[in-house]
Amino acid sequence: MVDLQALLADFNAECTDLDALIAGLPPEEWARPTPAAGWTIAHQIGHLAWTDEIATLSATDAEAFGTMMAEAMPRALTFVDEAAEQAAATPAPELLARWRRGRAALDSALRAAPTGTKLPWFGPPMSPASMVSARIMENWAHGQDVADALGVTRTPTARLRNVAHLGIRTRNFAYQVHGRTSPAEEFRITLRAPDGDLWTWGPEDAVQRLDGPALDFCLLVTQRRHPDDLAIVADGPDAIEWLTIAQVFAGPAGTGRSAGQFA
Repeated sequence: MVDLQALLADFNAECTDLDALIAGLPPEEWARPTPAAGWTIAHQIGHLAWTDEIATLSATDAEAFGTMMAEAMPRALTFVDEAAEQAAATPAPELLARWRRGRAALDSALRAAPTGTKLPWFGPPMSPASMVSARIMENWAHGQDVADALGVTRTPTARLRNVAHLGIRTRNFAYQVHGRTSPAEEFRITLRAPDGDLWTWGPEDAVQRLDGPALDFCLLVTQRRHPDDLAIVADGPDAIEWLTIAQVFAGPAGTGRSAGQFA
């Protein structure tokens, strides 16, 4: 059984680590560009704040969430960027306070969600645990953009397992958004955790296999690094293909990063 309390602890720890990167920045530094084209640090934090608020709305008022979705649908390809742009115009201290309030409210809302609840979302409805897993992934991924903008190397933690697990679960989604047919068989995934342990998924005798550091795999599925710049080894044509299209985040196919961009 999924431990929602443990997931929420990981979510809060991930937020706290990112908060520590930006809390002491001078306001002008929030305008620093990140590797995401057109997005500054303020855009990254604004996006996280807005998404936490929308997730809280989903958990507390499904009808209002549905209304928001209906209003956003005519702008399906732009409304996420529009929300980030609007948030980025907020003075840095206010935006930081908004993000802190929003993530605390989401924590409370998900803790209060009845067992078995399915929360409406932009794709299929999600359990509270799945919602937290997605928020962990987003905070880690957008936190990577902030760290890259600041030239900071973050210390990987066991929380990467949440991102890796979600990346594996979304394998077929990555094929779908690229208009390709998903492989029928499961892959064997073996990742080296930050503490040296091995994390594994899939049957031991699978023909299609993927091995490497957990950090590199998470950078791959969040498209924060180009596959050529990662120590991920794929064995089998399907596994090799997946390296080029892996995508854990929702929405259309991402453009990723250029090879050698962070050399």
